[in-house]
Amino acid sequence: MSEPHVQGALRLGTRRSRLAMAQSGQVADAVSQVTGRSVELVEITTYGDTSREHLAQIGGTGVFVTALRDALVRGEVDFAVHSLKDLPTAQPDDLALAAVPKREDPRDVLVARDGLRFTDLPEGARVGTGSPRRMAQLNAYARSHGMSIETVPIRGNVDTRIGYVRNGELDAVVLAAAGLNRIGRIDEVTDFLPADMVLPAPGQGALAVECRAGNTAEDAALVAALSELDDPHTRGAVTAERSLLAALEAGCSAPVGALADLLGDGQIVKEMRLRGVVGTTDGSTLVQLSTTGPVPETYDQAMALGRELAAEMLAKGAAGLMGERAH
Repeated sequence: MSEPHVQGALRLGTRRSRLAMAQSGQVADAVSQVTGRSVELVEITTYGDTSREHLAQIGGTGVFVTALRDALVRGEVDFAVHSLKDLPTAQPDDLALAAVPKREDPRDVLVARDGLRFTDLPEGARVGTGSPRRMAQLNAYARSHGMSIETVPIRGNVDTRIGYVRNGELDAVVLAAAGLNRIGRIDEVTDFLPADMVLPAPGQGALAVECRAGNTAEDAALVAALSELDDPHTRGAVTAERSLLAALEAGCSAPVGALADLLGDGQIVKEMRLRGVVGTTDGSTLVQLSTTGPVPETYDQAMALGRELAAEMLAKGAAGLMGERAH
């Protein structure tokens, strides 16, 4: 089937950061394989990349995504790759989430001085993170285990953040395992933080491949081609996590963690477990619940799993922890 100018290079819109370029490069290779077309990376600067303010103050999740989406809608790029945790929970009608590839390690990790694990950090250790979600859970864990830490808000790329530890300004920083894996720096991790200590951000470790929703034959063909990169289990899990987030109306400014994982014996997957947490950044109050159900077979089932757990969390007092949204 010969489409017009189908052999031209596909243009992939990406943020300029080293991590974004690494994950976009991996997707570009996979797309070349399934389409037989070359893929060129088009670097786009987003507001989140240039602003020095803290993410919670500049509008949270959308700041890294809007410029990429605008370029898609204007036809300057053919598809875009996002970190799924950066995507706002509402999907625009004119864009399709064509693929959610197989997820990387969703956990958070510690990079600490002297090879320290989290539980070995000294009294009053300064731990850097830009995430209220991480602060809430680390402070709560420390509090319940008789530790005293100080969480310090930081921004910047991986080099900048790890630099604070290397130059002695901070005792440790908390980062996402997936990002360090993708840029080949996972060997700098001193501790992998289990999900029962810190639940990751909804969608953490997963990528989103987005393109225009098929209004033309060419768009439809690209949606179909990109969908070959989709991993149904990952999509079901992140859909449930993001449904929980949307139902809590949390966005980036309120500390919400969520993780859906598959439970089974050996090779047979029996159920999906969804865990959620919301809390105050000082860790004094956390609402943490989980639910287990059949593995969702449809988008609606995955959405329902998230909504049900959110309703239970709200009933347990989660709404009262989201003060900044109530005003």
